Amino acid sequence: MALSWTEANAAVTAPGQIFELIDAEVMGVKTQIFKNAPPHLGLVFAGARGHGDKTFLVYEGETWSFAKTMDHVDALAALLVNTYKVKKGDRVAVAMRNYPEWVISFAAIISTGAVNVSMNSWWTEDEMNFALEDSGATVYICDQERYDVGAATCAKHGIKVLAVRTDKPMPAGVDKWEEVLPLGAAHPGAEINPDDDATILYTSGTTGRPKGAVSTHRAIVSSLMGFSSRNSVLTLSGTKLKEVTGPEIPTSFILIVPLFHVTGCVPVMMSCFIAGLKLAIMYKWDAEKALEMIEREQITNFVGVPTQSWDLVNSPAFDKYDTSSLRAVGGGGAPSPTSLVGKVNDKVKNGSPQLGYGMTETNAFGPGITGSDYLAHPTSTGRAVLPMRVEIRDEELNPLPVGKSGEIWFFGPMLIRGYWNRPDATKETIVDGWLRSGDLGRLDEDGFVYVEDRVKDMILRAGENIYGAEVESAIYEHPAIHEAAVFGVPHERLGEEVAVAIYPNDNTTITAAELWAFLDNKIAKFKIPTQVLIINEPLPRNAAGKFLKRDLQQQIVKGTLVPTKR
Repeated sequence: MALSWTEANAAVTAPGQIFELIDAEVMGVKTQIFKNAPPHLGLVFAGARGHGDKTFLVYEGETWSFAKTMDHVDALAALLVNTYKVKKGDRVAVAMRNYPEWVISFAAIISTGAVNVSMNSWWTEDEMNFALEDSGATVYICDQERYDVGAATCAKHGIKVLAVRTDKPMPAGVDKWEEVLPLGAAHPGAEINPDDDATILYTSGTTGRPKGAVSTHRAIVSSLMGFSSRNSVLTLSGTKLKEVTGPEIPTSFILIVPLFHVTGCVPVMMSCFIAGLKLAIMYKWDAEKALEMIEREQITNFVGVPTQSWDLVNSPAFDKYDTSSLRAVGGGGAPSPTSLVGKVNDKVKNGSPQLGYGMTETNAFGPGITGSDYLAHPTSTGRAVLPMRVEIRDEELNPLPVGKSGEIWFFGPMLIRGYWNRPDATKETIVDGWLRSGDLGRLDEDGFVYVEDRVKDMILRAGENIYGAEVESAIYEHPAIHEAAVFGVPHERLGEEVAVAIYPNDNTTITAAELWAFLDNKIAKFKIPTQVLIINEPLPRNAAGKFLKRDLQQQIVKGTLVPTKR
């Protein structure tokens, strides 16, 4: 007989269990931690050596075993410490496509006690330069395209550059990976504590600049163990997945989201690292190529943003390929259309739909849902497992009862410790060890979380967080703009897309095409509004003087206002 959700959590985390929880104080906050957690990620990476010649990474015809990967990790760690003089706590920036070298760099940097700074590969030169300067990076590991974007800042600040997969001649002082990596060198080792910094992932900023979310070794390890423990809780609580027909297939993942995003980095890449699983890397998202790779590599787990699940099951080529290896299809990073849940369940023979509600600030861990639970609660994002706790609070920060809507708050050892060089933002977001999500939602009597809205002025486009203030700041640089209000509008595939309403200055005009040309190379392409509404009167505001963005959004949805679309 199945246990209740509370009973299942208690059973999985009880004394003597692999996921046993104990009371602890972490950076001044009393919490629960996994008793058997590795103390730092260096040990997690070192454990991968035990997988030997087993296939780890598959990329564009390349196959990397765990042994080969770790040989390169050791060599890069030696280069960083012995040649580049990287010390514990130094920041090393990584900016490239999802190459095997990204994975190797991440492991090498963190296992030496340095901090991996994950740079958004879609950033413009201005955005890349800001993050390099803000993080104080001492080394920049990049591919050719990202070298072109960040070279000037690196030269200005004396940041050492290590270039990956480039056939072009490099200036003096810029090293090429294949020419300087000392293969065969031993890992230099490091003294690492659980609460030492491990990563900085930049999130879009509400004030126009991104914030660097800082995670410790303990936080990432806690997230990884939380994902594993959830599987046990789901089984004990009676969550039913599909009956699988056909042979048993080893668990494997396909990497379809950027490694600089927390989803690609922690639950996908790091889960494969820690569990000895195959990770098939796509060069660029393409639904049919993903289907071909799923068939060829016998992929079991498809984790991305809902847009990609939508593309996969709606691809005209879906029936051309054998997807019977798939056991789970879903991910997180954005709202999932309820129609997608049933479609995944119907079209994927042996796979169940799934969804997770995590954030950069929670290392992707949060409430999750799959199988029979998801089919029964298609508008929910699932339930949390210990040691994460979830509360719904009102504007006075008081907990609300079941069924009442308010802001969603998270607590647990997997949270970031704060924002890099931003004590103001840290204080605003993390209160007494609790993290305010910025999302509005509610809990039902069974613990299912329902996300209903967002407190923050944020747009979620295909898993990318886009803050209106940042886009507005770029738009206001155009001399013809008097007022600009950026907001999201629903999009069936992307979840949302970016729209802007503009009121030009007196005696000036601007077209959508002119705005698009102005914004190109000023902000990342995914942030540029695809719907532009030009209004010849002041934009609507409330009594406090704030733009009524929701009203503008609803008028576009209803067709009352018709924007120009890109």
